[in-house]
Parts: sequence; structure tokens; C-alpha cells
Amino acid sequence: MSSSEPAEPAAPAEPAAPKPADLLATMPFAAGIGVELHEATAERTVGGLAWSPDLCTAGGALHGGALMALADSVGAVCAYLNLPEGASGTSTVESKTNFLRAVTTGGVRATARPLHVGGTLLVVQTDLRDDRDRLVGQTTQTQIVLRKTTGRA
Repeated sequence: MSSSEPAEPAAPAEPAAPKPADLLATMPFAAGIGVELHEATAERTVGGLAWSPDLCTAGGALHGGALMALADSVGAVCAYLNLPEGASGTSTVESKTNFLRAVTTGGVRATARPLHVGGTLLVVQTDLRDDRDRLVGQTTQTQIVLRKTTGRA
């Protein structure tokens, strides 16, 4: 290109994707029990939770509530990253978990993927796997899309 030719206009910059640490910081409960976020995109969100005696039931098994909190947190991030334009957030309206085996050592990796992305509801499925890559649980959750409301008299 010669100096007399006009420069091509720059493409508009894509908004920066939220960093996993920034997303986790919005969920103090999840951070408080030790949930970590490793990857966060609209197509796939990955997080983890280390086994800890503080999170166990009798017999040293990771508590189902801890597993559900992990799945709900990672799934909620996936839903948030799939919000339609104009939405202000999401909230879980239904969550179902199947527990398939106990976790007594190591940790759990959660991988969430969207099953349905709509204007009112989002459905996310989260697989929970142990350190040996065995499926230990699966959660399907429905999230409602929240929108800012205008003040009413």
C-alpha cells in the first residue's frame, strides 16, 4: 500500500472475555468452599474442587452438597456467559443431580456445557469427574434470564 492510499478502518475491538478469577470473585460462597474456575467460555466452563475433610460426610466422602455447589457454580458461569443481549443476569430455578460414586480423595473437575440457550431460559449440563476421570455425578440445571426492570409508579 502506498502512502496515498487510505488506511483500512480498524475492526471494532471485541469486548474482553471475563477472566475466570473475576467471575469466581462474584460468587463468595463458591470461593469460600474452595471452588476454582479454570476455563470460562460460552461453549464450556471448567472448574474444580479439592477433597477436604471439612467438606465430607461420615466415612470421608465428599458431601453431596459440596458437589452440587461446585456444579451449580460452574453451571451458573456457563449460563451467564450465554446470556442474551439486554439480560442483567440469571438465577437457578431448577437443579437435578445424579450421584454415581463417592469421592474420598483427590478432587473433582466440573465441566459445564449449554444444552439450551433461549431468551427466557438456559439449560446447562455439568459433568463431575474424579481424578481418575470417572464420572461421579451429573447435574442439569435450568436458569432463568433476568432483565432490568423499569421503575413503576
